[in-house]
Amino acid sequence: MCAADCALKKGVSDLQKNAEQGKLHYAEERGAAEIVKKIIYKLLLMAERILWAPWRGEFVSGARKEGCIFCEKPSEEGSEALIFERREKVFGMLNKFPYNSGHMMIAPYRHVTSLEDLQKEEVEDLFRLLKDSIAVLKMEMHPEGFNIGFNIGKAAGAGFEHIHMHVVPRWTGDTNFMPVLSSTKVMPEHLSRTLERIKAGFRRLG
Repeated sequence: MCAADCALKKGVSDLQKNAEQGKLHYAEERGAAEIVKKIIYKLLLMAERILWAPWRGEFVSGARKEGCIFCEKPSEEGSEALIFERREKVFGMLNKFPYNSGHMMIAPYRHVTSLEDLQKEEVEDLFRLLKDSIAVLKMEMHPEGFNIGFNIGKAAGAGFEHIHMHVVPRWTGDTNFMPVLSSTKVMPEHLSRTLERIKAGFRRLG
């Protein structure tokens, strides 16, 4: 905000001096003022990009651990693992860097990199957990739609080659001016609270 304020003061001051010295005609002065306004607008957008989202610190800093999270997370206990459901062949966890609140990932315990290598039991367990996850999200978060799918391979945007399904709840208007104008996504709920709600939903689902 300081940068925007300083730029505004300097721009106005320069315009006043030029006008007093007769260096600018009216049309030129108006044109210069519009340029200053556009610069200030861009600076204000930049100033507003910082939102307090502490769980994203690791992603922003680039301090990602070596190894495969889908192989390591199942052995962890407690809420830090972000695992909301464990089944015989697969498990579900919240995405630590979500696109939307309630962004889930479902993966087999076994390290598999392609769909065709999944065993029949893994496929069945995966889609059963997907079905139940959709039911819980509808119960707890009332989304208006879902994005569901796989990113297979780095060329397709997969952060980890261990195959995993993304389940992203969607609401009308969840893509608004924030990501469009300032590359910022607003998360209305902390991950720990979302995890509690999802786990409670699975308990009620039985």
